[in-house]
This record gives sequence, C-alpha cells and structure tokens, in this order.
Amino acid sequence: MPVVAKSRGCEACGAPLPTPSRAASGGKAPGGRPAQYCSRACRQRAFRQRAERRTPPQTEPAGRGLPPSLDAFVGRERELSRLRTLLRSSRLLTLTGPGGVGKTRLALELAGSVRGARTGRAQWVALDSLRDGALLPQALAAALGVRERGGRAGVEALVHALGTRTMLVVLDNCEHLADACAQLAATLLARCPRLRILATSRETLRVPGEVVFRVAELSLTPAGADHDLAELLRSEAVRLFLERARASDATFELRRGEAHTVAEICRRLDGLPLAIELAAGRAGSLSPTGILHGLDDQLSLLTDGSRTGPGRHRELGAAIDWSHRLLDPLERVVFRRLSVLGGGFNAEGAAAVCADGEAPRTDGIGHQAPHHLVRPEQVLRVICALEAKSLIVRIRGDEPRGAARFRQLSAIRAYGMDRLSEAGELHDTWSRALDWLAGQAAGAAGAGAFPDTAEGPLIEEQENLAAAVAHAASRADNRHVPLAFALARLQYGQEQLTAARALLSGVLERVQECEDRGAALALAARSACLQDDHAAALDLAQEAVAVERAGRHPARLANALDALAAARLCRGEFSDAVAVFAECLAVVRTLGRPLDLALCRHHLAWALLQTGRTTEAERLMQECLPELEAGAPVGQLTAALHTAGAIRLAQGDLAAAERRFAEVLLKTPAGESFHALYPLEGLVMVAAERGELQRSLRLYAAAAAIRRRIDTEPEAHWWGQVEEVVARVKERVHPSGVSAAMAAGRRLRGARLVAYALRGTQVRSVVHGSAHDESRGQVAAIGQPLLTGRESTVAELVAEGMTNQQIASHLGLSKSTVAGHLDRVRDKLGVRSRSQIAVRVTGRPGGPEPGN
Repeated sequence: MPVVAKSRGCEACGAPLPTPSRAASGGKAPGGRPAQYCSRACRQRAFRQRAERRTPPQTEPAGRGLPPSLDAFVGRERELSRLRTLLRSSRLLTLTGPGGVGKTRLALELAGSVRGARTGRAQWVALDSLRDGALLPQALAAALGVRERGGRAGVEALVHALGTRTMLVVLDNCEHLADACAQLAATLLARCPRLRILATSRETLRVPGEVVFRVAELSLTPAGADHDLAELLRSEAVRLFLERARASDATFELRRGEAHTVAEICRRLDGLPLAIELAAGRAGSLSPTGILHGLDDQLSLLTDGSRTGPGRHRELGAAIDWSHRLLDPLERVVFRRLSVLGGGFNAEGAAAVCADGEAPRTDGIGHQAPHHLVRPEQVLRVICALEAKSLIVRIRGDEPRGAARFRQLSAIRAYGMDRLSEAGELHDTWSRALDWLAGQAAGAAGAGAFPDTAEGPLIEEQENLAAAVAHAASRADNRHVPLAFALARLQYGQEQLTAARALLSGVLERVQECEDRGAALALAARSACLQDDHAAALDLAQEAVAVERAGRHPARLANALDALAAARLCRGEFSDAVAVFAECLAVVRTLGRPLDLALCRHHLAWALLQTGRTTEAERLMQECLPELEAGAPVGQLTAALHTAGAIRLAQGDLAAAERRFAEVLLKTPAGESFHALYPLEGLVMVAAERGELQRSLRLYAAAAAIRRRIDTEPEAHWWGQVEEVVARVKERVHPSGVSAAMAAGRRLRGARLVAYALRGTQVRSVVHGSAHDESRGQVAAIGQPLLTGRESTVAELVAEGMTNQQIASHLGLSKSTVAGHLDRVRDKLGVRSRSQIAVRVTGRPGGPEPGN
C-alpha cells in the first residue's frame, strides 16, 4: 500500500504546501529540506518577524531627533560634499566660523543627509541656553531621552544608553562651553565606539582626533566687473538674498538694473548668510537700492530675524555680542582697536595700532574693565585667539610669504567700532594708526630717487591708507599730507589718475613751503602725462624742477628732472627730452645708487630711440639691463625689456626683438594691463615685417580691444609707428580677410591670447633664459616629467581659456579635482601661472591659428 505524505501548511500564512512523493521524484526519495513557505513574499515576511523578535526592546526613548528645516538650503554644494567625506572618516568633526556664517544651518543639512537621520540615528542638541558646563551631561541626556536608572547618572547614564549604538550627535553652539564640551566629547568617543559627534563652535574644541572645518562666507561676484544676470546668479550670496527676499515678499521681483545692486549688498555684507537673510527680510518695505543705502548702519538695519530661532539669530548685533562676551579683557581691548584697520592687517600693523601705554577705561559694554597695558609682544597671541574664536578671519591667497594678513568682517568691524567709541579710545587708536601708516609711507618714499615708479609695500595697506587720509582730512591733521601723497602714488601706479590728481591738488594747496612740494608737483606732472594733459604736465614739471633747484637734495632734483623729461616726451619734444634726461643722469651719478642709475639710463635710451640714435640707445641698455634684471620691480623690468626689443626692431633684428617682446609678455602679471600692451604691439610690427599679415592683424585687434576695455592711451610716437605698420598690412590684405582677422583677434583674451602671441617664438629659450628661471632651465634641459593623459587634457583646456569650473563641467570632474591636476601640471612643467601653462601647451611652431 503506497505511503501518502502528510499535508503541511505555510509557516507564514497557513496555506497548504504540497509534499513531494517518491513517484513525483522519479521513484527516488525526495531530497533537500521540505518547503516551509508557499511563496517568496511569505519567506521575507517571516524573516522580518524573526528579526524583530531577536531585537531587544528599546530601553531609551528615541530622543528629539533633528529639528525640521523650514526654509530652503542655498549653495554650499562643495562644502557639503567635502563634509560628508570627512564625517565618514572622522568621529569628531567641528564646524567653526564667525557668528552668522551659517554653521548651524550647514550642520543641520549635513546631519539630515546621514542614513537613518530622520529615524533616530542623528540627534540634535542645542546648547545656546545652557550656561553651566557642569550641567552639560544632564542637558545632553535630556536631549537624547536618556533616563537615569540603576544608580547611573550623568556621563555613566549616557555611556550605558549609547553603548554600541550607531548614532550621530550634533552639539550646536559649543563655544561658551568649550572646555566642558571637549571633556564630554573625549569621554563619550572613547567609550562609545560607534558614536560620531558633529559640533558647531566659534572656536575649536581641541580634542585629539578632532577634524576642524572652517565655514567660509558665501561666494560673491568680483567687484568692479560688469557681469550679466547669469554670472551674478552663480554667486551663492546673491541666490540666498533672492530666495529669502521672495520668502519675505512673495511679489518680490528684480527690476532692470537691480541685480548689480543686490550683488553690491552681498559684497558689503561680506557674504555673511545671517546678514544677507536679515537684509533680504527688508525687501517687503525697501527696494534693493534702499537696503544698500541703509547698510551705512548695518547693526541698526539688520534686525528683526526669525521669532522662533535662537536669540543670537534675530539680529546681527546679538550674534556678534554673543561672541564678544566670551572674550577676556585683553582680547576685548585688541578686538575693538583692530576695527580701525578696515583693509586688513598683519601682526606688525596690529601691534602698532593696538599696543599702548594706557589702560582702557571700560570694556565697551558699560562695565569697568581691569587695567591692562597692551604690550606689542602680546598682540600676536591675541590675534591668534581672536582668529580661533572666529572674530577675525585670515585673508588667504594674497599675503606675501611669511606675512599672514587678517581682517574683521564688515559687520563685526562695525560692532568693534561701536565698542571702541564707547570705551573712549577712538581718538587714540586712530592716532596710532595714522602714525604707523605715515611711518610706512616715509619708508617707501625714501627707497630711491624715483619713488613714483617704485612698487612699495604699502599696496597691501591701500584701503587702510584711504581711510586714514579721510580721517586726517576731516580733522585738519598735519599727517594728512604724507598720507595723501602716499595714497596718490599708489593710485598713480594703478592708473587711477583722476583720483591721484585730485589728492595731489589738495596736497599742493597745503604744502606751499613744504619740502614735499617738489615731489608732489613731479607726481602730478607724470599723472597729467598719462592723461594726455600735456600743457598741465609741462607746467607742473617745470615748477617741480624750479622748486628742487632751490633746494639741496640731488635725489629730489633728479626726480623732478625725470618728470620734466617725461613731459617733453609726451609732447613729442624728443631732443629736449634727451637733454633733460642727460642732466638727470649726471645728477644720479653723484648719488652712488646703482639701481637708480640703471633706471635713468633706460629712460635716456628710450628718448634716444625716438630720435633715431639707436646705437647710443643700445649701448645704454646693455649697461642697465643686468642691474635691472637683478633688482628692479617687475613693472620697471618689463618696461626696460620692451625698450630693448623696440631698439632691436628699429635695427631690423626681428628675431632678437621678438624674443624681448615675448619675454616681457611672460613676465607681465596676469590680467589685462597696459604692461602687456606694448609687447603685443611690438609683436604686431614683427609679424608685419615678416609677412605674417593675418597674425599681425589679429594681434593688433586683440591689443586694441584691451586698450578700449581698460581705457588707456599709448605714447603718441609709439602708437604712430604701430598704426603706420597696420595701415600697410591692410593695403596688402583683401578687406574680407582684414575683417575676419580683426574679428578673430578681438576674441583672443587671457591665456589664449598669450599662447597665440608666443606661438612660433623661441619661447623655451625665453622662459629658461633669465636669471630668475635658471634652476628651472636646468631641469628642462635634463628632461621634464611627462604629463598623464588627464593632466594633458586639463592643460589643453587651460590653453583654450577655460576656467576651472568650465573644465570641471566639460570633463565631469569636481572643481577641486581640476585644481589638483593643475597643481601637478605646474609642478611638472616648472611654471607658476595659467599663461605659462598655455605657452607650454600651444607655444610652439605649427598648429592652426584662430580664424583659420
């Protein structure tokens, strides 16, 4: 009798399961385990039920979790990407930055992106209302829902509850409890192996293993440039303003021309998110122009923040005051005195302005402060403390090596200025600042016989110098004259000629009998020359010479003679200019200053070239170039190299002329300036003489376009030569060819223009031929490391004129990855600038030209 298998049911739903018989399996005993479930869905349901039975019941409440995000998060995509990586690799990550920079909002967005964040794996602990660090463990336990049981309390209760649970705890606003937070974080991280902590603080916790991320201000559009709306909207600060303005007033729309006003508002607020949000909140009652005008008193305008947010976020002054209350008395003194240095400062300038021999009367908020003498050696330590507490920020990328510069954000500086005034220290602090800047100006002016053409160290202090000039002028301070004179020199070097002449007019009114009168007249004459005001230039220069002949200062007389010769040159009076330069050279020979003598020889050589005396000019350049290459600033050296190229061009030595012009182009600082125009125009004439007519027209069009953009005029005699050559070229080229070449030239800019201008020149001998590049030349002679495929691609895109962002979009990379590739390209090629990368990639014979 056959055996009938007993019927079984699905363990999940109870449905009957067929039992395989021996007949169904081909007469053999069935193999394998009998079926337990009727379907795959039932198997998965049963698996989940078993997992839930194995999981012990939650002994602690889930905690408060993360607060909801009630507004849109704008920008900071790169920061978030970087922070996610850091959070995966570190157990304590601290976001630091000044008040209002957006640490809390960034931490909330970051924590919300953690897996399981909204189901209890991320917990938020706000510490702003806690004042006693001893109560921190209890506050953290309350926020996490940890209860004290079994005799465990405080830290022990936290350790028991967290145990081996995977959790991210966000400690928001730690700076006023920094010591307590550091101790608690170190204990919990040591005893809870799967715990991670994300902290926000205006200063670091200084716990072993802590990773610090400094939250920067939002990105801004560069000042002074003409941007279209699409470019302005790339600014995170502008996007935040528009987002919050529309939230404040649903009908808000940008009217024509207001985008640039919004960009200026964001620049005035230093890209500080809290300040931008508060300003945008006024969009319902004020136009962008009205908001911009109101920023003259930022702390009064930027109030009325969120009613539900922390008190420190409801107005900008409260956010800064929160940080200020955490400073010790000495830090408060230095903090408020630094507010007069709106253009930034280094340690030397800060010590000169902040150190004094008098004790402050109050602490700036109405309380009697302990008497503190601020000694110069104390200031650097305090600066480091203020930077650690995010009340000053370091200016990165622009400082010279070994001389870090710092600044206060504009809103923080306004707060500091209020405290300085309340403490009764405003006058004395400004007086020390004026003394220090005047001393810096005197040192720069005494560097040589021709201070107007020198590149002095005061360029970093230009903004401070302008504020000092305005302060001194408003009080009829006798330090106004040297300060205004120094500022005018800086503006002359930057071709801000109208502003320079206006300052000099004021100086000349005040110094009728002063020894600086001759120098001021000489500088005014040079400024008038560059503005093609030839009559005024000659009158001013002649008066300068008359003043200095009456004195007994040969260096001052040489400076005045040089200005007079320059005025003669501008008027086309070349023979007279040669005579004056020769007298100047005779005076300078008595001074025993080799660099001044070399400069004077160069000036005389240029004048001789205009009269056709090329042999004498060549001899003078051979005498002066070695000295200039060894010690002259870049601007003076490039001018001399151009003169040497122009002499070779006049002598018909096209190859030597081309090398000199190419060398000038390589040594010229990046960006569009008149320094790059003369070598470009020299290459225009070289190309024309060689019969490279299309190339000549392209370079001419590119140079002319730059002259229009930066609004500068060339010397008349030089420009006449260029125009004459180009007119001959146009006669030899069909009109359609002229139009095409000129259009192609106008499209050339930046690194692409430099690469095209140097294409076909002996650029390698130029790059490695000077004393400045001797070591790199030896490396190149031995052989340079080869670029990888990706590095070559990035270098080629740089040569096409693309920015890092454009390259990143084109290749599907991050901007930081592109920057890393460029660093390696620079190291391998031994170059420093994008222009030089472009030269190495495309600056060789052959290859298509633009427009072909």
